[in-house]
Amino acid sequence: MTANFASGVLLPGFIGTTLPGWVEARLRDGLAGVCLFGDNIESLPQLQQLTAAILEANPRAVIAMDEEGGDVTRLFSDVGSPYPGNAILGRIDDLAYTEEVAADVGHQLRQAGCTMTFGPDVDINSNPDNPVIGVRSFGADPELVARHSVAWVRGVQSAGIAVSAKHFPGHGDTAQDSHLALPVVDVPLDTLTDRELVPFRAVIEADAASIMTSHILLPQLDPEAPATLSPRILQELLRGGLGYQGVIVTDALDMAGASAITGIPEAAVRAIAAGCDLLCIGTDNSDEQLAEIEQAISSAIAEGRLDAARLADAAERTHSLAVDYAIRRAASAPPGVPTPRFDLTRTADSFEVTSSVSVAADRHQVVLEMETNLAVGIAPWVTWADQRISAGTPLGAIPPGRQLVLIGRDNHRHQWVRELIDEARREHPAVIVVDMGWPGDDRAYTDIATFGASAHVAEALLAWFERAAGLTTGSTMGTSEDGTE
Repeated sequence: MTANFASGVLLPGFIGTTLPGWVEARLRDGLAGVCLFGDNIESLPQLQQLTAAILEANPRAVIAMDEEGGDVTRLFSDVGSPYPGNAILGRIDDLAYTEEVAADVGHQLRQAGCTMTFGPDVDINSNPDNPVIGVRSFGADPELVARHSVAWVRGVQSAGIAVSAKHFPGHGDTAQDSHLALPVVDVPLDTLTDRELVPFRAVIEADAASIMTSHILLPQLDPEAPATLSPRILQELLRGGLGYQGVIVTDALDMAGASAITGIPEAAVRAIAAGCDLLCIGTDNSDEQLAEIEQAISSAIAEGRLDAARLADAAERTHSLAVDYAIRRAASAPPGVPTPRFDLTRTADSFEVTSSVSVAADRHQVVLEMETNLAVGIAPWVTWADQRISAGTPLGAIPPGRQLVLIGRDNHRHQWVRELIDEARREHPAVIVVDMGWPGDDRAYTDIATFGASAHVAEALLAWFERAAGLTTGSTMGTSEDGTE
């Protein structure tokens, strides 16, 4: 019975575009579900066959993926996301529009056969040097983030897809990536209450199906355990203080912030004991690895380190969520899903543009390829660029008569990018520098900030260039923070 309950809280990933036999067998034996990634997807028909096979093996399986409606995408990992992304939606600040985008994301997920998305990202991006949140956030203002988080929850869940609002209790004020290290947010509870917890309170009131934890250390709340492994943060703060009764999902336990010291099996035990109900294991799991996790859980119960009732409660919460959302989907016919297409001009008008930008008709557009965080992955971006360079690659000669355009993400955080921009401005005074990430506070390395790098945003940027150069008619350029055009 313990093994069955243990299986009922595990959410592994796997390699391939068809359902492996070991995953199918575990699903039939009660595995909670699976997490899908870009490598599991090659086409919509293939994905539909895969999700159908998963649900045939376990009709109440959770089928989850990271689909945030922006830079982080799995459904569109081969072509880039057709959605504006959270930071742009926050800048537009139209709640009906945010809900419309989110509803479309939900419909796309439902058409694909998925049942849960790891979104929205409700973190407040209070640190512009944050390497992992940035444009995944709706903004830096708690109330704005809260409003749009609620709209996103409403939109996605209207399609019968469960959300997982993340990353509790807030990953925005970090300068490290929890995929690679254990970030520390050394602030008191009062600061969290006034800032990070505002959107979490809002999505709880909006009936968010689940909340995802963060692998960050908050020493003023718990000096020893990251949030995912902390009863003080999950049981006392989230359950007790905020009154949340839904499913608590872990961020992936293969991330360094969770398991670098203890290993995944022990991290799984501690996560359940802390209050987590559904454990996202990682991207490339195996039958043997899940067996090790189940054995660690059984041993912890036998040793008295984990209460069997806590494990049973976690499995029941997860099962109840799956049943609830299966009933919701069965009660409503899925709507037709058009090809996503949102207003390019509206997106472009949200860009922040300095007043000195002058756009030529002939341009040489260079993408500065930087290492992205693992959440974003390798989705293509700015596919219409003329050239792509990375650290250590010289810019080279610019074709005569063409204006140089440098396009990066989070330009201020990369030394080689800063140096290249400085050099380009000396040698090419008309150069335009675009930042498709979250720009630094002083905007020293940004002429145009798009606050997103999805395929939709790249298309909006190209259209903006053409309008600004007088090549097309349409809406005027976006405006800078001070309102200049």
